[in-house]
Amino acid sequence: MRWRAKHLGVRQHLTSKITAYDPPRYFQDTMVEGAFKFMQHDHFFTAIPESQTEMRDRFTFAAPLSVLGKIAEQLFLKRYMDRFLRHRNEIVKQVAESDRWQDFIS
Repeated sequence: MRWRAKHLGVRQHLTSKITAYDPPRYFQDTMVEGAFKFMQHDHFFTAIPESQTEMRDRFTFAAPLSVLGKIAEQLFLKRYMDRFLRHRNEIVKQVAESDRWQDFIS
């Protein structure tokens, strides 16, 4: 899947691939092309009472540029990506709990 995003004011094109899949409990996507040295995103789904689903994420990444990338990760990238994923997951939750999810089914 190829997608674009704007991070830290820079438009990026990333390509990811589903690299693990265990429906309906889990899937993993891994970046195969993009700005990061490495990026992998695990999605875990658990059924909870009242016909609801809990989603948990594990997101791992490495910035490019070796030592400079490590410094950027520690100074701001980890916090930035955490906020980004929390915000994105809130949007996913809002869509899933409304009728808008139907707009995403082809």
